Amino acid sequence: MHELALARSIFRIASRASGGRAVSRVYLEVGVLRQVVPEALEFAWGATARQAPNLAASRLVIKVIPAVIVCEDCGAETPIDENLVFACAACGSTRYRVKTGEEFTLTAMDVT
Repeated sequence: MHELALARSIFRIASRASGGRAVSRVYLEVGVLRQVVPEALEFAWGATARQAPNLAASRLVIKVIPAVIVCEDCGAETPIDENLVFACAACGSTRYRVKTGEEFTLTAMDVT
């Protein structure tokens, strides 16, 4: 379960950024291509956050970012669904760049 390693990384960042103040929420943006199971990450966070009094009562707020590719040939944007077909919906090209879906960003924290 790589969610535990991710929770530990978030823990280190939140611990440092909070400056010892109590944290109630940690906001994340997670792209679907990161293959993170939100429920597993929340579970891992609960176990990890208990290690610091100022994070023990905090919870993760996870915004899942959908995957979108941009065609290198025609410039069209194509959302990627659960079938994971990486081809342009407009021209069929498989030459693309990923626009969204690879994010893993701690965007904010609620501290008191």
